[in-house]
Amino acid sequence: MKESEKKKSHFVRYKEGAELYCMSQSKFERLAKDANAIYKINKLVLVNTDVLDEYLESFRIITNLG
Repeated sequence: MKESEKKKSHFVRYKEGAELYCMSQSKFERLAKDANAIYKINKLVLVNTDVLDEYLESFRIITNLG
């Protein structure tokens, strides 16, 4: 799967999400849980990347350059 195709998907599994966000799987799982971005269907767990992206924006550091 190409990088552009991966980002278009709104739902990813833990392993794919960790690769997509360039972090360990355990860190990705923790962030997804903290962001309330987890969907569980029987034994299948999916993470909504739109919800996760919005959560990650709350950690953005804005600096004044002027």
